[in-house]
Amino acid sequence: IHVLGNVTDEIANHFSSFPQVENVVRILKPFKLASKEHKAQKTVIKVGDVSIGNGDVVMIAGPCSVESEEQIMEAANMLKKLNVKIMRASAFKPRTSPYDFQGLGIKGLKLLKKAREKTGILVETEVMDVRDVAIAAEYVDVLRVGARNMQNYDLLKELGKINKPVILKRGMSATINEFIMAAEYILFHGNTDVILCERGIRTFETAYRNTLDIGAVAILKNLTHLPVIVDPSHAAGNMELVPPLSKAAVAAGADGLLIEAHPDPKKALSDAAQSLYPEQLAKLMEELRPICEAMGRKLT
Repeated sequence: IHVLGNVTDEIANHFSSFPQVENVVRILKPFKLASKEHKAQKTVIKVGDVSIGNGDVVMIAGPCSVESEEQIMEAANMLKKLNVKIMRASAFKPRTSPYDFQGLGIKGLKLLKKAREKTGILVETEVMDVRDVAIAAEYVDVLRVGARNMQNYDLLKELGKINKPVILKRGMSATINEFIMAAEYILFHGNTDVILCERGIRTFETAYRNTLDIGAVAILKNLTHLPVIVDPSHAAGNMELVPPLSKAAVAAGADGLLIEAHPDPKKALSDAAQSLYPEQLAKLMEELRPICEAMGRKLT
């Protein structure tokens, strides 16, 4: 509902049944709860001992998918050595072809939990189906909505009912307004811990996988109180482009990076071309630190 003037009693009565939006129906922007008109101070989201949105740049890295116990444990130990505190890895994989690796599902979730128990690293994974939300929330620390599901409204509503942070990726052809309105669904249904993730949009350009919209970082931080991170891996589609895009994202004010890194990318079952080798991730982190420091920030 886009309120342009006085709110009718009927609309006000409708919204009064939702305590989380009771006082925001008169906000003029179409997105009520994500708007700075609703909340002026920045939202800082706690994941274990990590804070996202407090001014630091949070590194979230790991393989595209959980492939095996050996692989995910090797990845977790690799990241721990680099002092990366949150590992990304998908147990459920949305793939263009039905013949491609689809992820390990529940088994993958159990392996992520085991990696956390063995190494102490926090874990993050994608969910695709409303039926997977509750069980995934039992095994991981952060849930992610991929670009293909940004407007899966039933999934967004279900994620609004859990008490776990949610990373929401921008759809490949979504406008900024559509992106924020998708976040609004999660907020509306009660979950205030939403992290917006710019991951590139589909344009006419074919030199890279997607076109990273760096301007979106500034716009989202100007319009909303939510943390904004960037996924340079899916924008690049090429490991050589990940470092420069990461640096641009940090310089633009991103609260964190979501990067694909694999112990041995040439053996990866998905997104091998854009996954960094361990030494590449280590080098990137060293190169990012002076950029962060120049902005009065630090890489965590």
